[in-house]
Amino acid sequence: MKRRPFLKATITASALMLSGLFPYSLQAAETIKVGILHSLSGTMAISETSLKDMALMTIAEINARGGVLGKQLEPVVVDPASNWPLFAEKGRQLLSQDKVDVVFGCWTSVSRKSVLPVFEELNGLLFYPVQYEGEEMSPNVFYTGAAPNQQAIPAVEYLMSEDGGAAKRFFLLGTDYVYPRTTNKILRAFLKAKGVADKDIEEVYTPFGHSDYQTIVANIKKFSAGGKTAVISTVNGDSNVPFYKELGNQGLEATDIPVVAFSVGEEELRGIDTKPLVGQLAAWNYF
Repeated sequence: MKRRPFLKATITASALMLSGLFPYSLQAAETIKVGILHSLSGTMAISETSLKDMALMTIAEINARGGVLGKQLEPVVVDPASNWPLFAEKGRQLLSQDKVDVVFGCWTSVSRKSVLPVFEELNGLLFYPVQYEGEEMSPNVFYTGAAPNQQAIPAVEYLMSEDGGAAKRFFLLGTDYVYPRTTNKILRAFLKAKGVADKDIEEVYTPFGHSDYQTIVANIKKFSAGGKTAVISTVNGDSNVPFYKELGNQGLEATDIPVVAFSVGEEELRGIDTKPLVGQLAAWNYF
């Protein structure tokens, strides 16, 4: 989920460099500077720190093979600290002061939208590593992840199928920002087109860093009493840990209420004590 898109993006960037599509000024420099714009602190650090580590590992591997265009890659790491306006400031710093040639960064759509005007103004190049809500296109951004029609809608179609459990009711749970809200708007329209009534769709949002999911999980259980239910989670960052812990605490079985999540990776799972969740985690689906 995290590493594969980033590696793909890194390989693409290397190919562009080798093809000569980057400016001649890049070729004249002693090194090729690569900006890394990921939160290393704050609520999104749990998701983004591993991307920084992967970037540094990939750069080291490329340099060990001789670099690109005969030059070594030079990483420039900054920490926007899960602060969306700070993303824009750090992006401007990378492009204007550090003079990087390309940037790999952001995780949330709100951070990407924060830096987008800066990259368009300064004609920088950003590789965005994860899925997003669509409805945006810029020549300054490589969107390496899936849009809802490629990921979220197929996931819901599967949940509605016999193989996926034949869900009739859907609990849309997300972090309160652009990606979950836009994705759920698209999913709600899709579900209605499939004949799912408004009363069979529940939509709930929590702030970044939210940690108390006791009431929400209890409401999921109550909502499921109305028919076969599935949870679509667009919860992001370290909030994933208390959410899945609470599912286990309240004894929710995936065979009864499956959860499909679009923003869960290895680091989030490491934060969960899986001992009380045996038999539940194994059946949860992560896309």
